[in-house]
Amino acid sequence: MLATLPKQFDANVLVGFDTNDDAGVYQLAPDLALVQTVDFFTPIVDDPYIFGQIAAANALSDVYAMGGRPLSALSIVGFPNKEEGIEILEKILAGGHAKMQEAGCVVIGGHSIGDEEIKFGFAVTGLIHPQRILTNRAAQAGDALLLTKRLGTGIIGTALKKGEAGEAAVHAAIESMCALNRAASETALKFEVHSATDITGFGLLGHAREMAMASKVSLVIDSARIEFLPEAEDYSCRGFLPGGLNRNRDFIGDCVEFVSGVAEEVRNLLFDPQTSGGLLLSVAAQDAPKLLEALRDLDIPAQTIGKVIDKTHPLIEVT
Repeated sequence: MLATLPKQFDANVLVGFDTNDDAGVYQLAPDLALVQTVDFFTPIVDDPYIFGQIAAANALSDVYAMGGRPLSALSIVGFPNKEEGIEILEKILAGGHAKMQEAGCVVIGGHSIGDEEIKFGFAVTGLIHPQRILTNRAAQAGDALLLTKRLGTGIIGTALKKGEAGEAAVHAAIESMCALNRAASETALKFEVHSATDITGFGLLGHAREMAMASKVSLVIDSARIEFLPEAEDYSCRGFLPGGLNRNRDFIGDCVEFVSGVAEEVRNLLFDPQTSGGLLLSVAAQDAPKLLEALRDLDIPAQTIGKVIDKTHPLIEVT
């Protein structure tokens, strides 16, 4: 669909929507650019305050994935036109504002419409140096791949909707989704990170595909080194698979080759759509151990999950 839109020409657009990057970047001065993104969705947890926090963390994540610093935000609200339940919206807004405040990002306005299905999120504007932008198109053969959060929020969320999710699994998923990618992004900028993206609705393999295609490389991912949220593998075995997981598999499955030993429940989790997931970083091999140690020192559950190789077939191999 986007390919049918007329081409835009502006020398100040450093990153547009043509490369499937996480956010757009517009240069203002030789040493200053804006980074802009927007994200909103329907509730994924019962608690409205926590939903607001997750929506904010998710919207901020795209700025962090580019290496930017969030500056201001506009809220986006869809809520039923009824007097009853207005306290729910107040709690959603409060949760979102609290997470924005934690990020040092000020909410300066927003827009709401009447909608029978609740929706909430933010448009976020940040600042970035034009020479220090992390895109998804600069991964280099020989790089190590680091992932900064555990996987499984989509599958756990589906189990929750079915009334089958355990308390420990839900708590861990909420904690992960509420956690900002701020510290991971700021730490990554201290090392030789060539490329980055955040893991959200397309799942790990979907976003890895975008990085591989944009960078004209291939990726090898070691599934045994990937950490999952508590009980996520069990729920995957039991078939609590969100619709987005199967859509991801249908869309990108022909780009991925699994070795025979990778269990089906693990394959599911690699396609699992994440909300407010971690960063996938392509890091120079000599810096990867130091970056991993620095992230772990901050209690960020980072893992080295694979490597970048010269472009070949398949685009992504999962061992």
